[in-house]
Amino acid sequence: MHTEDLLQRALRLEFLSAEEGQFLLEQAPTADLMYVAHQLRRKQVPGNHVTWIIDRNSNTTNVCLANCKFCNFYRRPGHGEAYITSIEEYKQKIEETFAFGGEQLLLQGGHHPDLGLEYYTGLFRELKSLYPNLKLHALGPPEVAHITKLAKSTHYEVLKALKESGLDSLPGAGAEILDDRVRRLISKGKCGAQEWLDIMRAAHQLHLTTSATMMFGHIETNLERMEHLVKIREVQSEKPADAKGFLAFIPWPFQDEDTILKKLKRARNTVTGDEYVRMIALSRIMLPNVINIQASWLTVGKQVAQICLHAGANDFGSIMIEENVVSAAGARFRFTAQGIQDAIREAGFEPKLRNQQYEFRDLPGNIRQQELDRVEMIVD
Repeated sequence: MHTEDLLQRALRLEFLSAEEGQFLLEQAPTADLMYVAHQLRRKQVPGNHVTWIIDRNSNTTNVCLANCKFCNFYRRPGHGEAYITSIEEYKQKIEETFAFGGEQLLLQGGHHPDLGLEYYTGLFRELKSLYPNLKLHALGPPEVAHITKLAKSTHYEVLKALKESGLDSLPGAGAEILDDRVRRLISKGKCGAQEWLDIMRAAHQLHLTTSATMMFGHIETNLERMEHLVKIREVQSEKPADAKGFLAFIPWPFQDEDTILKKLKRARNTVTGDEYVRMIALSRIMLPNVINIQASWLTVGKQVAQICLHAGANDFGSIMIEENVVSAAGARFRFTAQGIQDAIREAGFEPKLRNQQYEFRDLPGNIRQQELDRVEMIVD
């Protein structure tokens, strides 16, 4: 294999194999990866804009049976700190989000043994009846797998019921690394790689838009990272022609603070800024059929995320009015609405507010800037 040949094929939007991606990850100069990924970004997302979104990441419950070794957020059933969010709490969170100019709730939680399909369809209907304009970007394949098991149904039927009750789009949560060797070691209680992919296939059949993620930098190999990307690409290739499928791909490095993986000395977060930039570039190179690549400023900080905008990324994600899971493992970066726009401009791009469908929105005139300024902004 030769780096130049592989990069030329990538520029022609050819699908590279996992082994070829591994070769590029290990052998290609960072500057070359960045250059090719940026050229691909300009082909696939013309213009000089970088998108961002105002939404809120709230949790239905912190009760979970999955027992992931990288998660500090969950509590076992019966724990003194266990909770299920009430409708009154949702109302407060949603109204604050609207006041901040947002229109979407990214709603996720744990594998609660008592919260099944009836609970979630009822919750979605009630939230939509109270707030008809609210967008629900909710759950994720592991939660859908859990609900399906409780309902003794199929992924398709569960997703159909959730969509009919108000689900607008499905996040790519819980992908971690789509390899069962890895998943058995870090998230044994979650669905396997094949089930995660099959749930996304079912979502695409229902024309639910989705995203895909990857949490890397723990116990996976470089080849397993690239195989993860190939599996995402394959599912996207199988979607119905009139479905959007995966709207975006978001990779982020494992956050290790106080996690079981770190305590057992099985994994540490050793991902450098350069390695993250290379993974963003490889994401663009390996996923020519996924249009949007998001830089995770929440886990890598402002400067590294800005460099990623020159390495294939075209989206800066959300200001994260609320985020509990990744933050519980050590992610400490925060942005205000003004801060995220300033960071995009500093990197040489034009910020464009978007919705979950990656359509541009006008910046709402009702943003209470004084409240946004209270959202702690920590950037390094």
